Amino acid sequence: MMSPDTIKQLFGNYIADFLPAPAGHVIHDKMVAGQVTDDTQQTMLIADSIIENEEIDPEDIARRLIQWGEDVNAFGSMAVGPSSLRALYAIRSGKSVYESGSVGDTNGAVMRIGAVGIYGKGDLERTVDAVEKACLPTHNTNIAIAGASAVAMAIGCGINGETDVDEIINKAIHAAELGMSRGNIWYGASIIERTRLALQIVSKNSTKAKIMQELYNIIGAGVQVTETVPTCLAIIKMANGDVVEAIQIAVNLGGDCDTIAAITGSICGAISGIDRIPEAWIELLEKVNPYDFNNYTDKLIRAIYK
Repeated sequence: MMSPDTIKQLFGNYIADFLPAPAGHVIHDKMVAGQVTDDTQQTMLIADSIIENEEIDPEDIARRLIQWGEDVNAFGSMAVGPSSLRALYAIRSGKSVYESGSVGDTNGAVMRIGAVGIYGKGDLERTVDAVEKACLPTHNTNIAIAGASAVAMAIGCGINGETDVDEIINKAIHAAELGMSRGNIWYGASIIERTRLALQIVSKNSTKAKIMQELYNIIGAGVQVTETVPTCLAIIKMANGDVVEAIQIAVNLGGDCDTIAAITGSICGAISGIDRIPEAWIELLEKVNPYDFNNYTDKLIRAIYK
């Protein structure tokens, strides 16, 4: 939640490693280097739901999101995005999960879609069907489902061993097109057309810094899914699927950095594989977070790949 200029003023020219949150940050004050944010927390709770149910259960996901929100006092802070917060309040008040997410148009669903992408196995119909169910409680709109479908499809392709970034992005766009036929029809810029514009910006014969500035200024790095997803797909192209470079670009871009880094990291992590992730990063993440990531991997494989 900072501009590129503010990031440079606080941290120097380019952030390349994990750092503690700056004192007094509006959301992440006192968080230590490597500590995960709400994006990862919510991704893991959906993974828990898939592991336990061996399917995508919207009502179970809603229950887990509400419990998570209460556990971390998210309802009294800015830790929950506007669409999720509105929908979870509605569910707690008795509204059905089939109604609660009818106007969700921000990036809350796409930021936590990682395990659903694994569940989709890179299959177009299976992926979009699963994404639609996962989005239902908080982001049941065509633009949110389209954006989450694009990201989930890209993750599934990477898990399948695909490494051609252009082909993966093309498949992500096809998933977004199918996703636009799902959910409540809502207004917003076209994720597909904005992705094409973002890719044109990346293809310019220019410096990385100038391309990043254009993505920030023209496509955007805010919480709207119509900004987040095109920018993420453009970063994947910039980094050619390399997980470290993609995360670093996302972090330095400005805006909703943790979400954009979480999304680009999940896609490029699937493409690059664990061997490309620095061992020091893995050790730090395991040290400061309460997750056994290897255990999650084993459980997801058993739940999905039978």
